Amino acid sequence: MAKRDFKIGVVGVGRMGANIARHLKDVGFPVKVVYDAHKPLATSLAKELGAVAAPTLADVTAAADYIITVVTDDKAMLSIFGARGDSLLLGAKGKTFINCATVAPATHVEVEKRAAKVKAATLEGCMASSITQARDGSLYLMCGGKRGVFDKLKPILDAMSVNLRYVGGTGKAAQVKALVNMVMNINTAGLAEGLGLGKALRLDLKLLMEVFSQTGASSRVLETDGEDMVARDHECYFSSAHAAKDSGIALKLAQKAGLNLPLARASKAQFQKMIDIGKGELDKSGVAELTFPGRSAKAKKKK
Repeated sequence: MAKRDFKIGVVGVGRMGANIARHLKDVGFPVKVVYDAHKPLATSLAKELGAVAAPTLADVTAAADYIITVVTDDKAMLSIFGARGDSLLLGAKGKTFINCATVAPATHVEVEKRAAKVKAATLEGCMASSITQARDGSLYLMCGGKRGVFDKLKPILDAMSVNLRYVGGTGKAAQVKALVNMVMNINTAGLAEGLGLGKALRLDLKLLMEVFSQTGASSRVLETDGEDMVARDHECYFSSAHAAKDSGIALKLAQKAGLNLPLARASKAQFQKMIDIGKGELDKSGVAELTFPGRSAKAKKKK
């Protein structure tokens, strides 16, 4: 199929969804329709892309054959694929859904079952990247579902990503994504503690980060978040609230597997504290506000 044959809709056009839509439009895919529970977001993006801002979920399904969803959590995911009321499943026979939200593996399995009942198809498209990568089509994308559905969607998936992995059946990609984010969150909280202690010891933090980068303390998080922690620049790319949610998904998987993960619990507690003090919408680098001396969690947003 040529790009022009993929009539695309996007549901959930916040930071990630909107930039996925923009990129697909830029590279020649017809983005026909967008939807968001916050109507002004959809209206603004539709005007920018020359698309339609659908008033209902059912209207998205009517206007597109391939629908990308990027919603906030399990409740939202199950709601847009509801068995009653307005739903993407209305008139969904023959439609295909690429579900990119970070939700529990069981939620992806449930959505696949609901879609199958109306003869629609689904695929997990779990993203291990951020806003910049969504915009330029360089996502690290982990997919789960039926292999035939994955193969059919390859043109869209390839356009969205530079690293594309088929992980296995439905739920498997969500499991991998949960572990990715769990380890990332542990690393982020650990870096915040290391730099916070360095500050308390009156060390040169630039020098300290350079030493970290050349030793066993090095990590991808050091590259992405270290300077922001020092500068208190917590412009949001991946929120502390999402970090808490995603670590919670991993901990539930661990509980089912009978494993005790104290580091995952501790890092989740730190990000949960960010939510509790009203700073959950700061970037995950904002967890440094809990560890640097003298900050007292009074995080500053970038102006």
